[in-house]
Amino acid sequence: MPARRPARAVATVLGALALGAGAPSCGGDEGAERADAPVRGGAAAVAPRLLDGGPDAFRRRLKSLQGTPVVVNQWASWCGPCKFEFPFFQRLAARYAGRVAFLGVNSQDSRDSAEAFLRELPTPFEHYFDQDVSIARTFRGGLAWPTTAFFDARGRRTKVHAGAYASQAKLEQDIRGFALAG
Repeated sequence: MPARRPARAVATVLGALALGAGAPSCGGDEGAERADAPVRGGAAAVAPRLLDGGPDAFRRRLKSLQGTPVVVNQWASWCGPCKFEFPFFQRLAARYAGRVAFLGVNSQDSRDSAEAFLRELPTPFEHYFDQDVSIARTFRGGLAWPTTAFFDARGRRTKVHAGAYASQAKLEQDIRGFALAG
């Protein structure tokens, strides 16, 4: 029986990747490339707590960030594509620190699962807890997991990307084109 375990583990991983890449409920990009190892620890990456306050608190935070481009990532701990692309957000948030603000929105998840996810994949940005998807709806999220919204420095939403980013380079291209442009 031990000889079957590696084959079963490989099949499980390949199945999860196949489901995550094309699952309509989670979204996905074609030609997904393998993400590098997640960013862990370090001074810039901390496991932030989930903020409450609903859409009003989220809108106030966006307004407070006017003058700075903002990238908002809607995610859930149960979403394979979210976990796949999360390291891209970790690295790019660190790379663009001081030039672009990042916010996370954890939607339709349990608080315990979301907090465990953030301990495993800490970020240098804050996250809002959005059990009923009311925050995600403020930026046209809540229909696919993950969803990423881009806001320019004037606070205008410039793009909403439904589904996972296949690569860090594609996410960075959208940050440059839809958050930093203009």
